Parts: sequence; structure tokens; C-alpha cells
Amino acid sequence: MMSSPASTPAAPPAAIAARPCAARFFQVAGGVLGLLSVAGGALVAHLPDAMFAPAGRALAREAVEMGMWHAPVLLVVGLLAGRDGGRRRLLLLAGGGFVAGAVLFCGAVAWTGVTGRHPGPVAPTGGSLLMLAWLMLVLDGVRR
Repeated sequence: MMSSPASTPAAPPAAIAARPCAARFFQVAGGVLGLLSVAGGALVAHLPDAMFAPAGRALAREAVEMGMWHAPVLLVVGLLAGRDGGRRRLLLLAGGGFVAGAVLFCGAVAWTGVTGRHPGPVAPTGGSLLMLAWLMLVLDGVRR
């Protein structure tokens, strides 16, 4: 009986192939942002008023909502980056803008809600990054 020649193992299906580092990063960032937003929502809902600056609970709630809006977007960016091998520059820039913008905007607004102190241009910078990230996401979609 003849033995079959040794063959090279077949490549794994695309669905289980290793995802690019950027795809994993954006998926993790989206998950962390979602987690922190849910935790922040619980704190906003249950902490006593004394823990907030005057009218600060509403500001903290806005920070939580903005985080919750952008967490799924980061998950989608991660999925798209994984599907295309992380080669879409505008998509990756959009993802980076979403991460940086969410951290700056949500962090500054929540900080102001709790302490009553405004951290300067941090929130407007974060908001501008978020708007720029949305624009890059649109441009990436138009270029496809």
C-alpha cells in the first residue's frame, strides 16, 4: 500500500483567521467604553445628589449617553477593520478619532458633572474629534 505524500495543512477559513491588531483594539475599546458607560449610568442613577456638582447629574448623564452611542460604533469599526485586513486608512483614522474623542469628551463632561470644574478645552476637543471621526467614516464609505 502506498502512503500519500505529505501535504501542507490547509489555510484556516477566513472567519477564524487571525484578525489584525487594529480590529482587536477597536473591538476591545468598544467593549471597554460600553462597560464604563453602563457602570457610569448606574452611578449617575444611584449616587446621592451630594456626589454631583449643581446640575452635575445631567452633565454626567450626557457623558454616559455619548459613551453608549460610540461603543457600538467602535465595535463596527473593529469588525470592518478585521474583515478588510486593516488596510482602510480612513476607517482606522476614524476609529482612532472615536477612541480619543470619546475619552476626552466623555471624561471631561463627566469630570465637570462631578467636580463642577471645567477642564478647559478638553470636551470641545473631544467633541471635534468625534465629529471628524464621523466624517472620516462617511468618507471611507464613499470611497468603497
